[in-house]
Amino acid sequence: MYWTLAYMLSSFIVLPWRVHYCSLSLLSLSVLRLGNAINSIEAAKRAVRLSDRVLCLCLTAANIYRALYFLCDNTLWAGNVGLIRGIDKERWSFNASLYYLLSLITSLTRDVYVIWQLMAQRARDKCFRQKMETHLNESPEVADVIIPQLDAFLFLLLHSLKSQPSVILDTIKNICDLSLPLDKLGIYKTNAGVIAFCGLVSSLIGIVTLIQPKLKIKP
Repeated sequence: MYWTLAYMLSSFIVLPWRVHYCSLSLLSLSVLRLGNAINSIEAAKRAVRLSDRVLCLCLTAANIYRALYFLCDNTLWAGNVGLIRGIDKERWSFNASLYYLLSLITSLTRDVYVIWQLMAQRARDKCFRQKMETHLNESPEVADVIIPQLDAFLFLLLHSLKSQPSVILDTIKNICDLSLPLDKLGIYKTNAGVIAFCGLVSSLIGIVTLIQPKLKIKP
């Protein structure tokens, strides 16, 4: 009898607390998801004002696609938790993956453009050109294996990325993130282990950029 009374008391005390906790969790998640969409829209507004037209186009498109992704993802999440009924989950999931893929492609386009700019700036540097010529002259054995133009290109690329580690981190993160939407859309199927590894790398880069803001690419 004592155990029955104790169980009844725990039900009256613990169960409402669990319901309250779950309600708060759902509310927090919905606010967080809505905040991500709003942040993407605000980022798109800031990108429109960029003077560099290529960066303006890439960043505006990337943030718009990201906002659309969050819209589809939030709708899908609301359907899964029962807030919205009767939605076509497969269609919303497909649209979410598609917009996520488009946002990553435009972000990678920005990365390639930034890398190209860094390489162009470094190539105009007289000191660097002398350093590259010295490298090519001091490594004649490389010419037997690698085309000299390719060796010069790789030398220029590596030194350009070395000066801006934020660019290479953002590029690696975006490439890793590609695995998930490519798999979901059926464009490039891969196994769960590869997706998990890519997700881990992407998450670690995200944590590093939070700890060290200077490693986050700008704009």
